[in-house]
Amino acid sequence: MKVLVAIKRVIDYSVKVRLKGDGSGIDFSGVKMSLNPFDEIAVEEAVCLKEKGVVSEVIVVSIGEKACQESLRTALALGADRAIHVETSLETQPLGVAKTLKKLVERENPQLVILGKQAIDDDYNQTGQMLAALLNWPQGTFISKLDIDKDKLQVIREVDGGLETLEMTLPAIVTTDLRLNEPRYATLPNIMKAKQKPLEGISAESLGIDLMPHLVTLSIEEPPKRKAGIKVESVDALLEKLQKEAKVI
Repeated sequence: MKVLVAIKRVIDYSVKVRLKGDGSGIDFSGVKMSLNPFDEIAVEEAVCLKEKGVVSEVIVVSIGEKACQESLRTALALGADRAIHVETSLETQPLGVAKTLKKLVERENPQLVILGKQAIDDDYNQTGQMLAALLNWPQGTFISKLDIDKDKLQVIREVDGGLETLEMTLPAIVTTDLRLNEPRYATLPNIMKAKQKPLEGISAESLGIDLMPHLVTLSIEEPPKRKAGIKVESVDALLEKLQKEAKVI
């Protein structure tokens, strides 16, 4: 049984994002980049399934510029078997990514596709759902638990009212939530071994996919700074401020 895991290279979660001076986008110069945290969880789950003997091969794929290969090597060091890099200089958006993954699913024939529920840079949370629609496969989103029994997949997903348990027939699509697992750290020996694992580079054009963005970012600006708070001496003073100045009561 093969598992395909989609990953994305994003600005590290610990970095304070800076905007370009003209407000046209994010300033990536000199910024630490890393594997999207939700995708780390997806890789960890796939590797755990392989360690249990449920999965025979874990394939990771990333779409973007050549620098994406760093994240693919990280995923290989975490336990993936091989990697595919779909090269493009265009901005990747959910529909284009889903169409690309569909082509790779048809080529690789995995029985399970695992994605992070969203990327922390754009927060779209759309790719997994779009891919399931394109393939006409069952899907389990925001999953916090996953079990496979032969050709059946059971997941627990988080919904507004609590937890929902779903059972579906493989092949299927799942997207991971934070509580699914805790990703491991890549050890030095595994980092060295990852350099010898196969990493295939292909162009988006060779797949016949048009990755031209359908959405154009006009401008980006920081949220307005919050005004400093004040201290009052008594409840009466607080009520007076709320009634006469803020006029909220």
